[in-house]
Amino acid sequence: MLLKQFFRLAAATQLVPVMENGEETTLIGGQAVMEGVMMRAPHGYCVAVRQHDGEIITEEGKLDRLSEKFPIFKLPILRGIGTLGHALWLGVKVMNFSAQTAMPPDEKTGEKTQIPEWMMRLNIIFSVVFALVLYKALPLALTTGLKTVTPALNNLILFNFVDGIIRIGILVGLMWALSKSTEMKGLFQFHGGEHKVVFNFESGQPVTVENAQKFVTWHPRCGTSFLMTLMFLSMLIYMFLPFEDWRYKLLARVVLTLPIVGLSYEVIRFAARKQGSAMALVTKPGMWLQRITTQPPSDEQTAIAIRALEGAMALERKQGGQAVIA
Repeated sequence: MLLKQFFRLAAATQLVPVMENGEETTLIGGQAVMEGVMMRAPHGYCVAVRQHDGEIITEEGKLDRLSEKFPIFKLPILRGIGTLGHALWLGVKVMNFSAQTAMPPDEKTGEKTQIPEWMMRLNIIFSVVFALVLYKALPLALTTGLKTVTPALNNLILFNFVDGIIRIGILVGLMWALSKSTEMKGLFQFHGGEHKVVFNFESGQPVTVENAQKFVTWHPRCGTSFLMTLMFLSMLIYMFLPFEDWRYKLLARVVLTLPIVGLSYEVIRFAARKQGSAMALVTKPGMWLQRITTQPPSDEQTAIAIRALEGAMALERKQGGQAVIA
């Protein structure tokens, strides 16, 4: 059972960047977790998770905004790196909490089982290495192999264009495969529920299951949109790298990861505020991909997302903060 849970957690951890809204503003954001939802306000978060017996368990905590502790993260590009890094840290933390909470009881003893701490740490290492191989090394290796049979790929711009298309194809293919998995279906439904509830909150209407269910499941500030923007910007930037040797190409891709993350954040941040402008077009591919990474939630799943929102808002009010609608 533990091995099965490890791979389930590893798959869910790979989805953290897809599920996470890392915007550091006065907005409400959130993330789907295993059997639940995490909602975050500017200075606190609450995660609500359904146990195997149906009971809803919550955990909440204060959040220190990185830009308030370290003013350097208020600067463009750097604020994206800091914000997304902090969001991923929180995302992995609440995903681990949800994995422990949602663990079914032992089939023999009936007692609740726990995922060992070493397995949690191994999952993080595995997830980082897996992502680097999947999105950096594998596309580069495949494109290099194609170059041996397609001389046109000796052109650096064309080579990196094909490399980028393969990378995007891998991302879309992985999301599609996970969406078809019975184990991951609930996670995608909670992702849809999180978006519906955020939309409901932003509309100014009373946040209820009935009202939330009226909204769509795709949201412009979703991590899915961020990832697609990251993929396209990476493809454009890599086109102008002058390296011929695949080792230097791979090293450059790893080194440029953080700067491209920061730039992608700025693009998404601007586009989210210009929904009626041409800039909003950059979020379209991510919005399309959300047709895969979000699924219509049940009323119960939506209610769990609302419970997480209520907890986050209550904690924010205790601290004197106020989440407003952009």
